Amino acid sequence: MLSPPNGSGSRRELLASVTAISLAAGAHAAAARSYSGALPFRTYSADPPRPVLPGAWLFFTQDEAVAVEAMVDRLIPADDLSVGGKEAGCAVFIDRQLAGPYGNSSRLYTRGPFAQGLPTQGYQGEANPAQRYRAGLAAIDSWLKREKNRPFAALPAEEQDAFLTGLDKNEITLPQGGAGFFNLLLQNTMEGFFSDPVYGGNRGMASWRMLGFPGTRYDYRDWVSRHNQRYPQPPVSIMGAAEWSPRAGAAR
Repeated sequence: MLSPPNGSGSRRELLASVTAISLAAGAHAAAARSYSGALPFRTYSADPPRPVLPGAWLFFTQDEAVAVEAMVDRLIPADDLSVGGKEAGCAVFIDRQLAGPYGNSSRLYTRGPFAQGLPTQGYQGEANPAQRYRAGLAAIDSWLKREKNRPFAALPAEEQDAFLTGLDKNEITLPQGGAGFFNLLLQNTMEGFFSDPVYGGNRGMASWRMLGFPGTRYDYRDWVSRHNQRYPQPPVSIMGAAEWSPRAGAAR
């Protein structure tokens, strides 16, 4: 136990002494180690992402999936810059999200009291995203069959656009509000279009290639200040690039 020396600088001298002792002890304990032949850690050991695999719908019924694929294709239509929302896998992304923790709001506080929030606060209701999609798609299908005598996917493109615009402006009445469901769908569609492909959307990194976004490359500092210049390397997913994996039979 150190006793502080007398004098006006006693506290300063005490802190300096303790710091010096601590640094000396730390330098002695933290001896350098060398590794060769293998990494000293296991990749993806903390919380590995699970790639979305092609297959059956996990949340949507077949009719719901057909409707959502048609909707995301009108929200992000294909053009000469990129594929559309359906081909980019936006509906698959939404399906997998609704089938997981996001869909049932397992990581959010979902108990009352419930009140109408301000526009800046977002959705404040009791229903989770999975419930909102199930109810919203059913209401849309019911409205269209009553007013148009056919489902959304069977409408011409201009009528699909007019219907989505009506939802956005809250001109089409749904039990939970047209604009509320439209905003949820639009947000999830954009997330699927721009997210990492590991989650099912952004197939082939289509949106990243369109933007020139490098993805999760660990270092592209040489290009940060090169404004209005397209990054020359292809984007990389968080799962890495195929050429980074050791080749079969290669020396280790």
